Amino acid sequence: MKIPKHIAIILDGNGRWAKAKGMPRNYGHTMGAKNVEPICRAAYEMGVRYLTFYAFSTENWNRPESEVSALMKLLDSYLKNCLKIAKKNNMRVRVIGDISRLDEKFQQNILELEKASAEYDGLTLQIAINYGSRDEMLRGVRKMLKDYEAGNLSMDDIDEAKFASYLDTADIPDPDLLIRTSGEQRLSNYLLWQLAYSEFYFTDVPWPDFHEEELRQAIEAYSARDRRYGGIKKEEE
Repeated sequence: MKIPKHIAIILDGNGRWAKAKGMPRNYGHTMGAKNVEPICRAAYEMGVRYLTFYAFSTENWNRPESEVSALMKLLDSYLKNCLKIAKKNNMRVRVIGDISRLDEKFQQNILELEKASAEYDGLTLQIAINYGSRDEMLRGVRKMLKDYEAGNLSMDDIDEAKFASYLDTADIPDPDLLIRTSGEQRLSNYLLWQLAYSEFYFTDVPWPDFHEEELRQAIEAYSARDRRYGGIKKEEE
């Protein structure tokens, strides 16, 4: 079976899952956060080396203030706990997105986590917080323009690889597989550049119920597909 090196996941359905159980939406987010570690462990045991989770988008700020506040507290708490999780699982953790909108303490926790886990060589977990792909590309273009104005970049230097080096995911291979849970079938401004040649897998299972067996089914579906990139690249071995 062909195992994707990098899987990106849109963690959808937490609120609807909770509502179906007669619980508040925040309960769904809490249970969804608890599902991250077992999926990381299962993915790594299957041979996956990179996971990228869409935790909070630039558009999520438009949700009710109470839900946004609860999500921020949950993410901050999770990242603090993630120090122990990363050490236990030999897992490197990175955060992608524009963290400048987060409060200073939250930003500091992110930097400490990234620094503490930088030398771990197991699974690499990327968590997208205040992330939007259009925003990422605009930020990348602004960085390129600054380098150009400073004389550190010429027009001839700019190609796909150079542009990718200005994105949040620099030095991380593009996802082979995108999984979206809970039935929605759209990208929602997620990794638009990086997903150019990725396979997509959509499931009706909400994220809190997406366990190892569902992950295995997604990988099996990926493995059965013909990965020839429209005839441009040779089929993967």
